[in-house]
Amino acid sequence: QVQLVESGGGLVQPGGSLRLSCAASGSISGINVMGWYRQAPGKQRELVATITSGGITNYVDSVKGRFTISKDNAKNTVSLQMNSLKAEDTAVYYCYARRYIIAYWGQGTQVTVSS
Repeated sequence: QVQLVESGGGLVQPGGSLRLSCAASGSISGINVMGWYRQAPGKQRELVATITSGGITNYVDSVKGRFTISKDNAKNTVSLQMNSLKAEDTAVYYCYARRYIIAYWGQGTQVTVSS
């Protein structure tokens, strides 16, 4: 089992920045991908960004150039730096980890972009 705990959500004005962090614990050996998904009201959950154990990153087109995903192997954490936030970034953000072929999810953290 892998436990994921997110932190860093909140309310921010358009154009502002937030940093999300996710700490993994438990059976962390074998985790090959970590990342972030989000779900806005009335919409399906969508991939935001992922990073592999080798450091390869992937982003949804709508956040490219604004969001940066990174990981700290020593601390077993993955972070998402979100800049130039827009109202359409408002969603619950979920940390994700894949260990071999099994997916794990955090409890979610709310990000609200509003003036």
